[in-house]
Order: sequence, then structure tokens, then C-alpha cells
Amino acid sequence: MNWDLSKLYAGFDAPEFLNDVEELKRCADEAVAQARDMALTVEGLEEAIRLSDRLTTLAIKTMSFAQLTLAADANCEPAMAAYARLLPVMNRLEEANSALSAKLGGCDDLDALIEKSALLTAHAFFLKQLKRHAEHVIDPALEPVVLQMQMTGGSAWEQLRDQLDANHMVDIEIDGEKKQLPLSAVRGMANSPDADVRKAAYEAEIAAYPKMEIPMAACLNGIKGEARTLCELKHYDSVLDMALDTANMDRATLDALLQAMEESLPMFRRYLRLKAKLLGYEGGLKWYDLFAPVGQMHGDYTPEDARALLVKEFGAFSPRMANMMQRAFDERWIDMYPREGKSGGAFCSGMHPLGISYVLTNFEGSYGSVSTLAHELGHAYHNECMRDVPVLMADYPMPLAETASIFNETFLAQSMLKQADRDMRIAMLEQQLSDAAQVIVDIMSRFLFEKEVVDRRAETTLSPKELCRIMLDAQEKTYGDGLDPECRHPYMWACKSHYYSTGVHFYNFPYAFGQLFAVGVYALYEQKGNAFLPDYEKLLRMAGSGTVREVAASVGIDVADVDFWRSSLKVFEEKLEELEKLANA
Repeated sequence: MNWDLSKLYAGFDAPEFLNDVEELKRCADEAVAQARDMALTVEGLEEAIRLSDRLTTLAIKTMSFAQLTLAADANCEPAMAAYARLLPVMNRLEEANSALSAKLGGCDDLDALIEKSALLTAHAFFLKQLKRHAEHVIDPALEPVVLQMQMTGGSAWEQLRDQLDANHMVDIEIDGEKKQLPLSAVRGMANSPDADVRKAAYEAEIAAYPKMEIPMAACLNGIKGEARTLCELKHYDSVLDMALDTANMDRATLDALLQAMEESLPMFRRYLRLKAKLLGYEGGLKWYDLFAPVGQMHGDYTPEDARALLVKEFGAFSPRMANMMQRAFDERWIDMYPREGKSGGAFCSGMHPLGISYVLTNFEGSYGSVSTLAHELGHAYHNECMRDVPVLMADYPMPLAETASIFNETFLAQSMLKQADRDMRIAMLEQQLSDAAQVIVDIMSRFLFEKEVVDRRAETTLSPKELCRIMLDAQEKTYGDGLDPECRHPYMWACKSHYYSTGVHFYNFPYAFGQLFAVGVYALYEQKGNAFLPDYEKLLRMAGSGTVREVAASVGIDVADVDFWRSSLKVFEEKLEELEKLANA
């Protein structure tokens, strides 16, 4: 199953696409001029909102068409050409936002103006955020040049990294047969029930990275070096502070989250050693066994099996979600299988102007693949709940972006556990702990890795060997004796695309936030049952209308309190205790 992008445009030469690109250019120029000359009146602000709304709609449609096409086929030349043509326009949009932000920075009566207009009231958070960010606007004399240089700097490095990853073919021998497979397909073998296949895939993957480690390291050095420069130009104290501001999150919340995560590491190490024992050996778990299935999952899922299961299970919680999932399959919102040139992993891209979402997965038939579909369709449900929200208010920050997706994973797992026999219960509990270890232990290792790379990038560029050493050191500090020290993954810095995002640095802690916040939200659902659904949909709908702390407080959660995070982590400790009992029995 491949997705149908014709809902956006028929092609890159379609008149609708070409016309929208031209209108986007015209509107972007108009928005820059309008923001700089705008009168700080209700009428002036309303005009700015309407123009920003039109700009954002056009930008989502045109840029997403290029990006989604490239995600499914990194070698599509028309998409590459369109992406390159759109980058200068995206820069012009950023100039428009900066100009509007700078103008609002000098508006002393913004609250009073907002109160006089229904349109401004509906966009209050958007306007107040722009005003607050005025102190972080790049000098208007420098910004156009900086943005232009980013196109041949960070943006070019990011695009190169994606092409390297999508086109990287790995030599591997399975059952005596030598093959050459896409990197994403080889990484997918980490879920194989066959230990020999997992080991062969791991060894082939590790052996393949040196073939592209030099350009990968150049991409990472370029992107993180640029981040430091932008941090200075935008008057942030650190790249992390810049990332927190982008995430609408304060340092107190991050510190509480990190403290609870660090406290939980011994528990997760205990789990990893238990998994090694369940797989037949003592000591730390070998890297290639991190995703090894344990226990007995029933069935090998086809896409139709996955559809039927998801619609049935989630229909019991939200008929609206079940209907949306049915549409996602029927209307081909989903690009399902791995292939050469396609990006690895999975993601969901909301198309607010169309009222739909596009989902990319690399489905291989396991329960994990079904859970990934539930996760990505959770993002789609979040977007569904925001359909009636103005497009300028529908851009929610990364920490809250994982709420609906992790909620879906948790809901599906809990539902399946109720139907499980002993072997399947072992498998399900282990899967939940495995997923949690990834977004607590591995995310902590990624945070430590990125922090050291960003800090050291101030003085020097980092060689592939140094990057591998930093990564192994981060894995030692987090996984510790839970992993076999002779079988870790020094090239995780090349594997994970998140390090190479030019728009979001420290693209890691939001996942841990999302995991544990969603567990807390799910606990509220367990207390209130389906009566919680209106509150849940309200929470999702307002995700772009407040800071992380404000949105969380709407359901009574204080995310700056370390005890909240401890309570969510306690859920996984209880799952580990049950798994230990089942294993010992």
C-alpha cells in the first residue's frame, strides 16, 4: 500500500501546484512588507492574521508535497527540484514572522487590542508568542543573508543525510544467501524471532556505516555548528534553551523530567538483564536483542489484519477515531512497506488544509508494526481533533505531539493484555517495557550525546571516531550493565535522523515527555472511563493554544513536579515486577 499524494497535487508540473507556489511567493513578499509597515491597530493585526493564515496553508500544502514525495522516494528529481525552489520561499516566510514578531515586541497594549476582536481572540496565543519572541529575532539587516546561507548550509546537510540513509544498501548473508538490502529493511530485522537473523543484521549494519561515516559526520558537524551560530544570533544562552523555547517548555519541567528518568535507570537495567536471561544468557543484553520478541505473540499481521484490529479496539474508546482509521486505509493516507529509496522509521504528517494526515511506516507484520500504526494514527487523531482549530493555532510543540500517539500505544497494549494467555502476556509486557526503555533509556543516551556534541562543536569539528566514542560513552552512562559492553551500537549517531533536524535541536527529550505524560493521561482515562473522552479531545485540541505547563494543567497535571513523572515511571516498574513473576514461574 502506497499513499495517495494526489489529494495535494496531481504532480509537480500540475497547474494547481505551480499556481500555489507562485501565490506563496507573492504572499510571502506581501507579508514581509505588511508586517514592517503595519499599524498596531485591530484592523492591522486582523489583516496580518488573515495573510499569515493564507501563507501557512499554502506553505503546508506545497512543502509537504515535496517532502512527502522525497520521504517515499529520495531519488525523485522533480521533488528535489521543487524542494530546492521552495526553500527560499520558506526563508521569506521566516522573515515575515520575524518582522511581525519585532513589530509586536513594541506593542504595549496587545492584550487590549486582542479583546476587541473575535479573530484576534481566537489567535491570542499565537500573537502573544510572537510578541514574546521579539527578543530572539535576528537583526533584520542580517536575517536574509543568514537564511540564504542556511539553504546551502544546514538544510543542504539535512537533505544529504536523508539521501545517504535512504539510498544506503547493506550487504548481508541470510541462510547462506547473499543479498543487498536497503538499510531500513536490515534495521527492521532487529524484530526477527530468529536470533541468527538479528545478529547477522546487526553485524551487517555496523559494517555498513563506515562506508558513509565521513559524509554523515560532515552533515552532523555542519548542522550543529550552524545551531550554535543561530543561537548567538537569536540571543539564546544555549542551543538547549533555544530548543526549550521552540517546545514551549521551561527548564524546571525538563529538570523534573530528567531527574525522574535518571532515577529509573537501575530499574530499566534490571529489565534488560531479565530479557537477556529470557533469551538464554546471563549478563547484559546484546544490542541486536533489544527488540527480540519474547514470549509468544499470536499471528503474523497483514495490513488488513492490522486495520480490523485497530478499528475494533479503538472503536470501543472513540467511534470518531475508528472512523478516521477506516478512512486512513480506504483513502490511502498510509505508505506501508519498506523499499529502496524510502525513508526508514515511521512518521505522521498532518495536512490541516485537507483535514487528513499522511502516515509513513515500514510495516513488517509483527505486533510491533501494528503498535507503530496505532502510534502514528494517534498523531492523525490528534490532527483530527484540531480540524476546527485555526491553522495558525494547530502547530503544537513536540512534547505534546506525542500525547495521542503514546496514548494509543498504551490503550492497544492494555486491551490486548486483557485477552492474553500466559505466553502472550509475557510478550506484551516485554514489548511495553522495551518501548519504554527506548523512550527513557535510549532517549537519555541521545540527550547526553547531543549535549556533548553541541558543547564540543564550539571548539572543533568531530571525527566519526570521536562521534562513536561519545555515543558509546552515552550508552554506558544510561544502559550501563543492562547492555553487553562488547555489543553496543557506536553508530546510533548516524542511524537516527533526529540529530540532523535543522528546525528542532534536542529532538529527543520530547519523546520521553510524551511517553510519560501520555501514561499519566491514560491513568486519568482509567479512573474516569469513557467519560474522559471529551476532556481528552479538549486537551488535544488546545495543544497549540498554550505552553506545555498550561495545557497539562487543563487536566490537572503539574509537569514541573518530579512526583508526576515518578508516578508514570512506577507503572513500568509494576509491569517489570509482573514480568519477573511470570518468567520465574
